[in-house]
Amino acid sequence: MSTQAPEKHSFQAEVKQVLDIVVNSLYTDKEIFVRELVSNASDALEKLRHTQLTEKDIKDDNLELEINITTDDAAGTLTIQDFGIGMTRDELIGNIGTIAHSGSKAFLEAIKESGGANENLIGQFGVGFYSVFMVAEKVDVFTHTWHTGGEGFLWSSDGSGEYIIEPSAGQRRGTKIVIKLKEEHKEFSQEARIKGILERYSSFIEFPVNLNGEKVNTTQAVWLKSKSDVTEEEYKEFYKFQAKASDEPMDWMHFAADAPLSINALLYFPGHNPEMPGFGRIDCGVALHCRKVLIDPEPKKLFPEWMRFLKGVVDSADLPLNISRESMQDSALIAKLSQVLTKRLIKHLADMAKKDEEKYNQIWKTFGNYLKEGVAADFTHREGLAPLLRFESSMTEAGKTTGLQAYVDRMKEDQKEIYFITGPNRQTIESGPYLEGFKSRGIEVLFCIDPIDDFVLGNLSQFQEKQLVSAEQDDLELGESNEVPEGEALDDASTEGLCTWLKETLGERVKEVSAGKRLVDSPVLALNADKMMTANMRRMMAAMQSSGESNEPMPIAVNLQINTRHPLIKNLAAMKDSNAETAKLVAEQVLDNSLIAAGLLDDPRQMVNRLNDLLEKVTKA
Repeated sequence: MSTQAPEKHSFQAEVKQVLDIVVNSLYTDKEIFVRELVSNASDALEKLRHTQLTEKDIKDDNLELEINITTDDAAGTLTIQDFGIGMTRDELIGNIGTIAHSGSKAFLEAIKESGGANENLIGQFGVGFYSVFMVAEKVDVFTHTWHTGGEGFLWSSDGSGEYIIEPSAGQRRGTKIVIKLKEEHKEFSQEARIKGILERYSSFIEFPVNLNGEKVNTTQAVWLKSKSDVTEEEYKEFYKFQAKASDEPMDWMHFAADAPLSINALLYFPGHNPEMPGFGRIDCGVALHCRKVLIDPEPKKLFPEWMRFLKGVVDSADLPLNISRESMQDSALIAKLSQVLTKRLIKHLADMAKKDEEKYNQIWKTFGNYLKEGVAADFTHREGLAPLLRFESSMTEAGKTTGLQAYVDRMKEDQKEIYFITGPNRQTIESGPYLEGFKSRGIEVLFCIDPIDDFVLGNLSQFQEKQLVSAEQDDLELGESNEVPEGEALDDASTEGLCTWLKETLGERVKEVSAGKRLVDSPVLALNADKMMTANMRRMMAAMQSSGESNEPMPIAVNLQINTRHPLIKNLAAMKDSNAETAKLVAEQVLDNSLIAAGLLDDPRQMVNRLNDLLEKVTKA
């Protein structure tokens, strides 16, 4: 039996400074102290497990390697006990009371160097224990080293600047921390409160964590296992646990790497789009862990914005954390982590698109808008994302999609551009005049049915050195048609006269009027006078304008191409000389018809009045 008397010590000056910072300004959420103490207990158990590999004479060697937590609401106490490595008297003083091992000196030096900006400090200085004094009126630490010949000790302090150490008989191996809570923090003596904290931060501690005799961490850290050791059912169950979901995931990516960073990640594609209409914009649902301890449930900078639909876990032992573990400090390292994970996810999708087209099409149908957002906004990963884009086209069946690579593979040898056309749906595009010239030449055109599609392709601008070009542009060189057009065309003089008359008659509504080679069956075609403005972009700008103060429609000026073989155009050429008044009405109606086909007619009222005039003239005749 030891005869040592209680010893009173003062914290070293540096430790007093650490206590003041930790208690008063470091942690934004006081519940963090539970996570810190449980993490310390886990570290102590891990140290013992390594010691057992080399040492045979270990005290209480029959004890389970576990953490036991007890709440006492009546007494206002919280007890956290581990059967780990334990501490000797000297280790108690060295680990808690001085700067020798706790890391306090390094912590204070980091504060000094950062000018006091301790929220951005690097490092894991081992001072997490001091966070207990945010809530504690008094803390008693009972401990016994793993050595069988060692003694048990009690370390006790109220955090005001002094502590005592005295022998404590009957202690089992490990460390037991008894926290007498301040009156205003007695919520932490309630079982439900502690259980919630443990489930939030410590669900994946490797050793059993028991709260009042019931194991809390019942879910395994699946992301740290080898893929071959995890069943499909285990993947699905972990998704439901982590994402708090009732559905099953559509797919997942289990990824591990040692270089350039230590990364273990398990990322899920949810069973549905969480950003469906009415649900609003979501935050990333991938939790960030460091050695199985939760650091941030919704990290803001871990992934690009377009990946916010993902669920899952990322764990990296290389993360530099501030002293409270509440935020990440090294933005360059986080950016590297983000880059590695993002590239790996893009590769996962690319492999899926090649090996399991049906599954990828389902992913695209559900999450394609996020990938489009990535192409439009994420310059770093735009090139990698481009092959993942999917569109219907003039060479696919209705409802079927194709990618840019497949389009390029089908291109004619002399074709230098990838063509796309916008429209509200496939039927409207196919019934319009824009495809005629491409169909007659056997040239494929991608269908941009989603309003954002032409914006995405405009930002992409090219794919494999092939320019992406809107089929609505005026100055396209499509080559000669494979089809022999029917009917005689107007002669050159009549064509020139009609084009001049149309330009004078239609005025500022058209920039140019010319005879085109793109039309086969339709009489006229309205083409973009502005190369930078597709029909969808013009509609979006008009919508933004109408939501502002002005209600005036956005002015539209197009280049008008006429089909000089079409009976309507030939009849109009004759009518302009024989019945100028009616010809003017027909010319304006022809222009409006072309604008309707282009989706550019904002105000149909004048057209309706004109049609009534035309009908009146027809019925009189």
